[in-house]
Amino acid sequence: MYDDLPRLRIDASTVGDKLLATADRFPDRSCLIFPDDRHTWSSMATAAYGHARSLHALGVRPGDHVGVLMPNCLEYMELVYGCALLGAVSVLMNARYKAAELAYVAENADLKVIITTDLISEYADFGRLLHDAFPEIQTAPPGPLDIKAAPQLRHLVMLGSRTPHGFVDQATFITHAKTDAPIDAIRASLRLSDPAIMMYTSGTTANPKGCPLTHEILVRNGVNMNRQRYFMTETDVFWAPLPMFHMAAILPAMACLDAGAAMASSTHFDAGVSLRMMEEEKVTIAFPAFPTITNEIITHPEFKTRDLSKIRRINNVAPVDMLKRFQDAFPQAVQTGAYGMTEVGGVISFNHPSESLEQRLDACGTPFPGVSVRIVQPETLTDLPVDERGELWIKGYAVFGGYYKSPEKNAEAFHDGWFRTGDLCSLDSRGAIRFHGRIKDMLKVGGENVAALEIESFLAQHPAIKMAQVIGVPDPRLQEVPVAFVELLPGQTASAEDVIGFCKGQLASFKVPRAVYFVTEWPMSSTKVQKFKLREMLAAP
Repeated sequence: MYDDLPRLRIDASTVGDKLLATADRFPDRSCLIFPDDRHTWSSMATAAYGHARSLHALGVRPGDHVGVLMPNCLEYMELVYGCALLGAVSVLMNARYKAAELAYVAENADLKVIITTDLISEYADFGRLLHDAFPEIQTAPPGPLDIKAAPQLRHLVMLGSRTPHGFVDQATFITHAKTDAPIDAIRASLRLSDPAIMMYTSGTTANPKGCPLTHEILVRNGVNMNRQRYFMTETDVFWAPLPMFHMAAILPAMACLDAGAAMASSTHFDAGVSLRMMEEEKVTIAFPAFPTITNEIITHPEFKTRDLSKIRRINNVAPVDMLKRFQDAFPQAVQTGAYGMTEVGGVISFNHPSESLEQRLDACGTPFPGVSVRIVQPETLTDLPVDERGELWIKGYAVFGGYYKSPEKNAEAFHDGWFRTGDLCSLDSRGAIRFHGRIKDMLKVGGENVAALEIESFLAQHPAIKMAQVIGVPDPRLQEVPVAFVELLPGQTASAEDVIGFCKGQLASFKVPRAVYFVTEWPMSSTKVQKFKLREMLAAP
């Protein structure tokens, strides 16, 4: 049942209050580290106040939505914290979006301002993208914008030295800030239940959905991540390479905020640069989180030459055999996994470092205090016992209040106050969560239910395979059959016949992939392979 714990006392604060408290405790400790620049906690707080005043001068007020569109950089977190001080909602826009997707989010999220940068990453030229999304700004007169496709949008701000037509330049954005803006009065009036950020979940076949997350969700999840599972101090350095428009970067930032620890990142992920940073900054916690990142690290030529001995914890989410490989690559560290999603503040359970390796490989740990879970038969809505698979439902402080402007989706997603994750899971006797895949990712092969994750986990054992993804394709006799997409390790070779032969005799015949396709690049959302695009690849003439 729902564990209705009281709110945290000394730890119950808004994101802005938490930032100021940490800056007061650890003013000169590093806060955010990039290869060529860094912030201390005091300089981050100063920069955040500056952005809050600049946004206030543009007319942004508590509750307004501010789009942040940029690659990882110091300014990214400055803006997230600046919006939090002002009571505005920072909408973290996926930097991989194309013009049509940006236009959709700008309108759907009711953005009042979009702040971007001329920093060109591997993603895009953001000024050009926004011109493509809103062609009328290319001839817009000076002053607030009037765009039919995004009626709430009033300003585009370009940080950097190049300013396209229709944008507020960086100098103007900064110099218009007023030192007497009532930022502290606004900050003092904010509630824990006010939204602090909003992210858009990656779409599959439909447009993405906005997920507002409150100050309480962010701060309390950061506190729980740190004090319940990671046990950091101000001396720790936490490497988080994932995009800052993803909770796999924002949640670590909140945990570091609680501890006064430093978070290390880079504008774009490069395995060689990351290995050098981990050595030079004496990283103690590594958070690659996803196989695509970890595989790049451990297969890089410099991996065995860099001193990574300071790393004591590493987080990965992957099939069991892949997790074993990752743990072997970092023998000095305790590898832990996690269960989470954007809608529950990123993560609600991590493994505890005291768990055995078998427990850490088998499950994702128990939920945080203040979060309850249950396993439900998705058709009958009845609770299932220990070790039986069903849909994971979640309730508690970490669950968001619902998708933005989406009453139909919310009606599907909630039942009696419980959030329906759509994930196929089970609970072990300890109450730890086991993840078995997405319910929609189940294949129906000749009447047999087959989890794509099960086949993917087996394929990960092949000595030549770096990563595998399995989808179902229509079959006139069996309804659908499994097909595998495979990326090989550098220097390795294998044929489709080799991979299929590897499965035969080891998997039930209906689980054996009927075809194997080799890829060198994956169609990605922010962090996950987009399987619908794999299906589109097969359907293309």
